[in-house]
Amino acid sequence: MLEEVERWLSERSWSVTDRPLHQILAAKRATGRTVSVVLPALNEEETVGAIVSAVRHDLVLRAPLVDEVVVVDSGSTDRTAAVAAAAGATVVHRDAILPRIPAVPGKGEVLWRSLLVTRGDIVCFVDADLREFSSDFVTGIVGPLLTDPDVHLVKAMYDRPLTAPGGPASGTAAAGQGGRVTELMARPLLNMHWPRLAGFVQPLGGEYAARRSLLERLPFPVGYGVELGMLVDALHLVGLDALAQVDVGVRLHRHQDGQALGRMAASIYRTAQLRLARGHLVRPALTQFERAGASFEPRTYSVDTEERPPMAEIAEYRARKVA
Repeated sequence: MLEEVERWLSERSWSVTDRPLHQILAAKRATGRTVSVVLPALNEEETVGAIVSAVRHDLVLRAPLVDEVVVVDSGSTDRTAAVAAAAGATVVHRDAILPRIPAVPGKGEVLWRSLLVTRGDIVCFVDADLREFSSDFVTGIVGPLLTDPDVHLVKAMYDRPLTAPGGPASGTAAAGQGGRVTELMARPLLNMHWPRLAGFVQPLGGEYAARRSLLERLPFPVGYGVELGMLVDALHLVGLDALAQVDVGVRLHRHQDGQALGRMAASIYRTAQLRLARGHLVRPALTQFERAGASFEPRTYSVDTEERPPMAEIAEYRARKVA
């Protein structure tokens, strides 16, 4: 490991217990910074309500840390929107944001559009499929941004036990097996091509917070490459010491099957490729195989090939800031 990374790990890796809530609230009052929590959601009716309720109870009503909780629904066919609204979130449909630019499927698309419907100086992203959610996820990653003006982006780090959907952890032997795409794709890419980012425990984790002033200058890959792309681009924009991570404990969530993870990995690789060469894929597709009786049938999926420009370049966003 690079000496710079070892130093960064000792100076920019913290625990949620390092900043008690009263300290974070005092910093918020002193700085006057506002905080938005954003949940990108697609068919998460089983979990989104509990997450919104926890954030509102702990960090809006009991302690005034969070100024708005926004759920951006990216086309759910279940009761995600209704459940989120009943729990107290502001719910906005992806397609209603910036309608002059047709929306495309993808997590990064939702995160990018969320900048237009939130106001916080600090934007905190939380995945909507978390189980046994704790508001420590929010205080942990927002805290450094309120208490340290030199920090611009904070990722959560945690254990990711491999669990069955809705079931208990599979045991201590499976404690570290939850981040399969991280270990098989993202970590090797970062170590080989951006070794200064090798210290991030969960580079693909969906829980992170950043200053709006940084987010609005970043391009957003529309798909699952958004987290890796954001780390790489933030490194070049603000430098390693402006990035940090906080240990928030354990993350339990729904796991996808191997083929879905393969498509995710292809999207992440494509994001890395563009940042390495700013070139174009010869074949932006991934072929996988599924058994059909006595044979295997190919299934070809397109790989995300779009990125949204920095939000600061969007006329509607600039007009809103002036207003």
